[in-house]
Amino acid sequence: MNERLRTVGWAVTFGLLVVFSVPWFLWADSRVAAGIPLWLWWHIGWMVVATAVFWQFTRRGWDHYLGVHSG
Repeated sequence: MNERLRTVGWAVTFGLLVVFSVPWFLWADSRVAAGIPLWLWWHIGWMVVATAVFWQFTRRGWDHYLGVHSG
């Protein structure tokens, strides 16, 4: 894959993680599921998504973008 495209892809991915990390659209929502407010379910799910993205970053981009070399 083109290195520039890969860099832009990671930047967009992390940007989306930041933008959607706070569920502004759910703040006025009082719905509850399983005794937990909907906005808190959003946060729990988003932490799972963020974990998966960071895991992929450590597997595919960590050494290149952070200047870490194994060996």
